[in-house]
Amino acid sequence: MAPPSPQPGAADTTLQVPGARLRYRDTGNGPTLLLIHGWALDLDIWEPAARRWSERFRVIRYDRRGFGLSTGEPSLAADVADALGVLERLKVPSAVIVGASQGARAALRLAVGNPERVAALVLDGPSDELSGALDVSLDEYRALARSGRLTAVRALWAAHPFTRLHTTDPAAHDLLASCIERYPGRDLTEPSVPLAGVDLARCLCPVRVLSGARDLETRRRSSAALARALPSAELALVPDAGHLAHLDRPDAYDAAVLPFLERVLDRPDVARTESGHS
Repeated sequence: MAPPSPQPGAADTTLQVPGARLRYRDTGNGPTLLLIHGWALDLDIWEPAARRWSERFRVIRYDRRGFGLSTGEPSLAADVADALGVLERLKVPSAVIVGASQGARAALRLAVGNPERVAALVLDGPSDELSGALDVSLDEYRALARSGRLTAVRALWAAHPFTRLHTTDPAAHDLLASCIERYPGRDLTEPSVPLAGVDLARCLCPVRVLSGARDLETRRRSSAALARALPSAELALVPDAGHLAHLDRPDAYDAAVLPFLERVLDRPDVARTESGHS
């Protein structure tokens, strides 16, 4: 059975890029933030944060190719070009890129390959770029997806520690469940293109690396190691939060992110672009 589709909001738009059509949402005015979601999710996972941040920033978020309502074969290798395509379509010369989990890999490579387009980075729960170790064994997921058992894939992922929320807010739990329920699983059934390594020494923009204090220990170690390896990075822990810290503890998440953004975006070289949405 096909997963339920998200209901596009008034601000939803699509962008044709080579090999895919991307759904994106553009709200607010001011310094620009581009939000890149993690695995098995889509742009709607950012809804609570985007609603808060759009009062002070222009917030752009999109479904990565093959996720949510975006078409195309999922491709970590194509994520950087897709992010650039969104920025170019919206005439954004420079933005702060916020990448969560798997999305942090694209954010980091965007900053290294296109430093003029990235004012700063927020890497939220990033994976291990140094050893290449992963916290999720995808073999079981792939076997289930390729046998047509996508419902079992979603159930397995919903039970994973990465998707465990510690908040008691039912809206956060409902939002996460709805994103997982519509995960199409195409990245598990299609052949993947290996992701090239990244020269961390070339990432010279300001970086805030975040980790939920209750995230997996392996992921907390990865975040700390990455922060040490990047030339201009700061590490922050979000207290009492798991891997999805922006859902788990929104106030603490904002306290870890917003002062960094305000300090970085106070520079005169950072573009302030208008979205045309209120």
